[in-house]
Amino acid sequence: MFKIKLLISLLISLVLLSCTNISPKNNAKFSLGYVGGGYDGLLLYNSLDAHLLSYDMLNNNSRYEIRSSVGHATGVYITNIDNTSNRESITSVLNLIIYDKKLKCNAYSYNDKIYQFYIFASNEKFISNKIALKKIKSENTEELVKKFINTLMYKNVKCKFSKINLKSLRNKIR
Repeated sequence: MFKIKLLISLLISLVLLSCTNISPKNNAKFSLGYVGGGYDGLLLYNSLDAHLLSYDMLNNNSRYEIRSSVGHATGVYITNIDNTSNRESITSVLNLIIYDKKLKCNAYSYNDKIYQFYIFASNEKFISNKIALKKIKSENTEELVKKFINTLMYKNVKCKFSKINLKSLRNKIR
């Protein structure tokens, strides 16, 4: 009896999984521009490259270029009045602009931030503080990129022009 119930639940889950579609609704392709910031910028570039490639949204000859930057700030995180443990908070900020190279305008802008903290040892000689900081920066960057890609998959990326911009474009064409 248990085997029959298990097989039925397996069959139902396979049917449900076969009906799902994870292809992006946005068919636009993007290229990656220069990302500054040293090691943190390298992590951001690699993460963006991997996620865009996995969703088939990466094309180096695309008219849309992703220009990005990531920043991390640290500060003391106060938990209670008696200060029984020292904690350090890390705030990671991701700024991305999708630039349309053909129309020479910003087609989309994305800004997001994420917070994490860790309990740190009071002595600076402990290497665990540095390792925790490095790991949290990496995790925050990865999480911010995932949120951006999930947002980008369903966004229509186009330049928004005002009447003044349209008149100047018409004059350039003539």
